[in-house]
Amino acid sequence: MLPKLSMTALTPITAHPAQTQPRAIGTLRLSTKADGARTVLDDLYQQGASKAVFPRATRGMTGVLLNTSGGVTGGDRFDTTAKAQTGTHLTLTTQACERAYRAQPGLVGRIRTRLSVEAEASLWWLPQETLIFDRCALDRRLTCEVARTGRALIVEPLCLGRIAMGETTVRGHMRDQILITRNGKPLVQDAWHMRGNMSAQMAGAATGNGASAMVTLTLVSPDACAQIDTIRTLLPATGGASLLADDVLVMRCLAPTGYELRRHLLPVLDHLTGGTLPLCWRL
Repeated sequence: MLPKLSMTALTPITAHPAQTQPRAIGTLRLSTKADGARTVLDDLYQQGASKAVFPRATRGMTGVLLNTSGGVTGGDRFDTTAKAQTGTHLTLTTQACERAYRAQPGLVGRIRTRLSVEAEASLWWLPQETLIFDRCALDRRLTCEVARTGRALIVEPLCLGRIAMGETTVRGHMRDQILITRNGKPLVQDAWHMRGNMSAQMAGAATGNGASAMVTLTLVSPDACAQIDTIRTLLPATGGASLLADDVLVMRCLAPTGYELRRHLLPVLDHLTGGTLPLCWRL
């Protein structure tokens, strides 16, 4: 005969409002140094969901950044720090488009990128598009310190919604900041913030006139002044480029879809990178 078992009623487990699911955390730090005429790694630290791989490059060193969590949602934290030391060239891109997913109420995803370019060095920050999903909450900030004889190319493309899947209305919260400095003094300071129905805000004639894709490009280089005429010829009527100084160029472009944005952005990037744009941009 089996023994008689006694059972005790268990109290159902309910999530407390203050409790949240575990979130993705990623930290990546890297720097390059010169080894004769070559650019090699000087330091690399990666933790959590942030990883980097280094395919063969035709110029300097290329790092392809990966987010192994598959995207960013409320409560996630990603920190990237990269330094191109004297006499080196570093290109940083992403394996695929980043995705800003729907967030739980009150939770905001945070992305922080800190770049620095030393004398006679160059750094290209060329991530693929960030895709903004409905009801996302994202706070993104990029800073870059560029030495007097350093060169930086900073690109941040973004797409609202998944148009091919019928997601044409995107609501949520997005804050984006870019600060580029020299000797601690601002060269470029750009910030925007949208909350609520972001698609409706982009529909305004003075904002996006219905565009769902956009890019901001900044070039800090001694030859920036010589690039502006060529860049302007490559842009559609919804794009423009200006010189903030002889060595500081800023370009913006709006497009109805991510595909149209790429169609105009790729020729500009090919021109500025001398045809050495990372292969993942072509796939």
